[in-house]
Amino acid sequence: MATLHGRRVTRMRRKQTDQGPQIWRVLYALCSSQEKNPAVSVCFRKIRVKQLILGGWVAATCLTSTLTAQTEPPFPPPGRMIDIGGWKIHLNCTGEAKPNQPTIILEAGAGDFSVEWSLVQPSIARFARVCSYDRAGDGWSELGPHPRTMRQLVYELHTLMERAGEKGPFLLIGQSFGGVVVRLYHMTYPNELAGMMLIDAGRLDPWRFIDGKLQHANEMAKGTPVPAVKASNPLRESDLPAGARAQMEAGARSLVARANESRDKLPDEAKRMRTWALGTVKHVAAYVNPFEAEELALMVADAKGKEYPLGELPLTVISAGRAQYDEKWMEDDHTQSQAAMAKLSRNGKQIIATESGHHVHIDQPQLVTDAIRDLLAASTKPR
Repeated sequence: MATLHGRRVTRMRRKQTDQGPQIWRVLYALCSSQEKNPAVSVCFRKIRVKQLILGGWVAATCLTSTLTAQTEPPFPPPGRMIDIGGWKIHLNCTGEAKPNQPTIILEAGAGDFSVEWSLVQPSIARFARVCSYDRAGDGWSELGPHPRTMRQLVYELHTLMERAGEKGPFLLIGQSFGGVVVRLYHMTYPNELAGMMLIDAGRLDPWRFIDGKLQHANEMAKGTPVPAVKASNPLRESDLPAGARAQMEAGARSLVARANESRDKLPDEAKRMRTWALGTVKHVAAYVNPFEAEELALMVADAKGKEYPLGELPLTVISAGRAQYDEKWMEDDHTQSQAAMAKLSRNGKQIIATESGHHVHIDQPQLVTDAIRDLLAASTKPR
C-alpha cells in the first residue's frame, strides 16, 4: 500500500490537463463578472462574521452535488498535531536531522497541503530531514485566526517549526502560491534560510480577471494597512453565520468535483484525503484574504531597486515545460516571469521540467528530488 509520507475565462485559461482545483479559480477567475452576468453559475458575496469581514469574497455555487457526509478525515494524520496558540497544525517531518545540514520545508500551492508531496518526501527523507505541513484550515489542520493574510501564514509556519523543536536553518521549497509564501518568509526571517526553491512559483504581480478585465493583483492595492498577525483567537466554524456557512459549503462542492484533477499519479490515500479536505468548510475559509493586493504591492515595493532581492542565497527555479495557457501571450508572459525569478539571487539557476505541467513535483518527482539534493549541497558551501 502506498503511503503519504513522503467555467472558462477567456484570455486567462490554463490548459485543462494542468488545471488543478486551486482555490484561486474559485475565489477569482471563475466568478469575476458575476454581478454583471447572472448566467454565471458561481457568485460571490461579502459576508461579515462578527466584527471582521470574512475575506472579501466567499464562493457560492449552483452545483447540485452534495458534500461528503463524512465529518472526520478518512484516516489519522501521518505526522504530529502542534498547538501554536489555540489551534493545531499538522506537521509531518521525516528523515534524520544531520549536523550542519538544513532542514527542508515543503510549502504547497493554494488549495493544496502535505499530501501533495507524497511522491517526493519519501525520497528526500533518505538524505535529509524534510517536513511537509498543512496550513491552518487545510488537510488535517484546524482553522486559524482571520483574516488569512500571507503575513499570518508566515508567522504560523515560523511558530510551528519553533514549537515542534525543528531547528533551522531551513531550505524552503515553494510550489505555485507556496513560492510567494516562502519569499515572504525570507523577507520576514532572512537569517533562517539556507536556500530556496521555487517550483513553477506564483509571481508577485499575478493576473486576476476582475470586473471583466485582466489586472495585476498588486496594482489593485489601495494602501489599506495589513493587519498585524494574530497569535490567538482562531476562527471556529461555530462562529460562522448560517448564511456564510451555506455559501462556503456550496463553494466547497465545486472543489470536490475537481479535487484530483491532474493528480492521477498521487497515491490513492492522498487522493482520498484531498476529496475529503476540499469538501470542508474550513478549506474554503482558509483562503479568505481581502488584503492580498496590499501584501503583494508591499512585496513588489520591497524588491524594487534591488538587483538581487535574495542576495547570494542559493536559489533553484523549476519551471513547467509544457504549455499551460491557450493564449500565446499568456504563455510567453509566464515563461518570462519564471526566467526572471532565477535572477532574484546571484546564486540562482533555472531548470525547465520538459515533461511537466504546473505540478512538477507530481509529474516529475525524481527531477524535483534531485534538484533538492543539489540545492542542499549548494546551501552548505561557504558563501
